[in-house]
Amino acid sequence: MKKMISVLMPLILMLSFLPAVSAEKAPEKKEPVKYQVPGSVRNITKENTYPNSTQDLPLLQPSDLTQKLIDSSKVKIENPDLIRMLNESSINSSPFALGYRAIVYLGQWPLNYESTETSPNWEYQKINTNYYDNRGAKVPYQIHYVQEAQKIVRGGLTSKIANSEDVKKMMLLKAMEKTRLPLSFDTIIGAGTKNDHVYNIPVNRLGYLYAYAPAVNEKGKVTYGEVYLMLKGNKKTIIIKNVTSQGIGAWIPVQDYVSFGFAASERPR
Repeated sequence: MKKMISVLMPLILMLSFLPAVSAEKAPEKKEPVKYQVPGSVRNITKENTYPNSTQDLPLLQPSDLTQKLIDSSKVKIENPDLIRMLNESSINSSPFALGYRAIVYLGQWPLNYESTETSPNWEYQKINTNYYDNRGAKVPYQIHYVQEAQKIVRGGLTSKIANSEDVKKMMLLKAMEKTRLPLSFDTIIGAGTKNDHVYNIPVNRLGYLYAYAPAVNEKGKVTYGEVYLMLKGNKKTIIIKNVTSQGIGAWIPVQDYVSFGFAASERPR
């Protein structure tokens, strides 16, 4: 027994000094913020002289019946308009429905949209240029943004596609969810909109302050299918036939945000 203890003690002492590698977790890598707003981009919601309506497209909650029908489909259904139509439908169950069978064609629908890429372009469209000639002056001149004329910025799909309005709604929802930015296919910057940030034009220079409307480029795939409602006894299911997929892209402006670029030069641009 004493011999066994004398053998084990050195081993225990050796193990006690080994670093506890397994107990320490490797530091987690922080994911870069892909949609972080650059410092050159500013929110002008309060300053905008044209009050844009908030683009609010909340996810429509399906009713209990609609949820059961959606769950019965082998193809994912996310189209808000199709969900709304199913919510507004009422299908009464009859205790004498044994042997009853019916198939109702609901039409061809865009069923879901899968986003593959969402990338912001902070200089999507130039909307304004403020200019000042400081040549011959003895001190720098301070310039700030003033929108000279009302500007309408429109986005849209990059190609023609069936049921385009339904597709735009699904793309908008996915892009808003991914970027957390206020997106809308149409936004307006009113004349006289200002921003107090000051840019200094040096002596003997021409100053140019450019303003751009940012937008998000959304790309992905939309899935279409013919939707059938099958009633068999008391059982109700959704059947999707002739499923097809199509790639699609869209430009979606960022509402009430402006990106600025400043340049000073000796010669006119």
